[in-house]
Amino acid sequence: MNDMLDEITDEMRDELSEQAHHLVDYLEHGEKEAFLDGFDELHGYDKAVFYVTLPSQLRHQIIEWLTPTELAEVFDEIEPEDVDIKDLLEEMSPRYAAQMLNQMYTDNSVDLFEDMDQRELGMYLALMPKEDAAQIRRLLNYEDDTAGSLMGTEFVAINQKLTIGQAMTAVKKAAQEAEQITYIYVVDDDEKLVGVISLRSLIVWPDEAKVADVMDTNLITVTPSDDQEDVARLMADYNFVSIPVVVKDHLVGTITVDDIVDVIDEEAAEDYSRLAGVDVVTLEENPFKSAAKRLPWLVGLIFLGMGTASVINNFEGLVSQASILAVFISLITGTAGNAGTQSLAVSVRRLALKETSSLIKMLMTEVLIGAMIGATAGLTIFLVVWIWKANMLLGVAVGLAMGVAILVANVAGSFIPLVMDKIGVDPAVASGPFISTLSDLTSVIIYFNIAGLFISHFVSA
Repeated sequence: MNDMLDEITDEMRDELSEQAHHLVDYLEHGEKEAFLDGFDELHGYDKAVFYVTLPSQLRHQIIEWLTPTELAEVFDEIEPEDVDIKDLLEEMSPRYAAQMLNQMYTDNSVDLFEDMDQRELGMYLALMPKEDAAQIRRLLNYEDDTAGSLMGTEFVAINQKLTIGQAMTAVKKAAQEAEQITYIYVVDDDEKLVGVISLRSLIVWPDEAKVADVMDTNLITVTPSDDQEDVARLMADYNFVSIPVVVKDHLVGTITVDDIVDVIDEEAAEDYSRLAGVDVVTLEENPFKSAAKRLPWLVGLIFLGMGTASVINNFEGLVSQASILAVFISLITGTAGNAGTQSLAVSVRRLALKETSSLIKMLMTEVLIGAMIGATAGLTIFLVVWIWKANMLLGVAVGLAMGVAILVANVAGSFIPLVMDKIGVDPAVASGPFISTLSDLTSVIIYFNIAGLFISHFVSA
């Protein structure tokens, strides 16, 4: 099955590559009609990829051949973080660019405006109709990572007094401007949201039926100030294609599922950045800047690691009596660190999904899990050391130390994020490197204290 999918994917790539080759030929030879016909056959995403990968002179040709509305469809598919939008816009005349930006869906155009300086923003907005410019300014005022920053204003809303037949006529008229028409929102005479009706219902119900009689009044809404992660979770729970954004029951916008996919990807990248202690959201090609971003965490962890080195130094006398102890330091610290990182990842994921019960219950659960993992790992290393070094007590010391170290690391990996969440600090900040380094410190303390109890029995090992 996978081989078949790979073959299909390869065929699609080859086909797209051949289409792109033909389109470039049409551009270079000035064959406008042939290019427009071929370009129109491409999926919106493929149009965007094709456009941004062209050299500047060929993009100039496309700008001459496409209307601002047609090019807006291409820019709706472009991710601002993947390209230099400023350079792409500067290839157009300011008036053409302003018209193109105005024809984009507002949530997408706002994403582009957010990256502009005040001079560029003012220039493009001045060239737009005043009402459209004012709407964009309102959307730009919403804080990042909120529902307001995600919402678009191209939705279909109908009055509850309409019949199904009248509603269908209204939807057909508005559909060309709307970002999606899967859900049709229903408002009263005061423009307040009172219900929602699906396109399927409009098709199924007879024309003479009243919208008010068949609409769904069980509304799930969000406000512009709601956190984007909460909105994403809500849409995922209810499997919505879009969700309405309201202010005092008035419909002001909608958030569509394509925006939520971006949010989920962004939030996952941010969480991974914190867990790894490095920024993977903004990838930096400059090695000096990249190093500067990674160094603070690493330097901080050096000082925490010095604690581990200090502990080992304090037990220097113990190691000098039984040098065999040094062999197992990295084994115990590494295993405990891995266990702590696993526990951390599960804990942060539970918090992200709001799948948390009481603190005491979760702590007891992790203690039980840590005890089972620690006992299994400890028993395994006990048998290995006993057989390898022919010293049962050495195996007991190493196995017991590993078991306890894993238990402590497992509890720390789950408990620290929970405590941080309770006090209002992002739990993902308790990153993998931090937990691993902390586990090193606690593991060394546990290991040498347990080893000290058995030192007289395997000092000759």
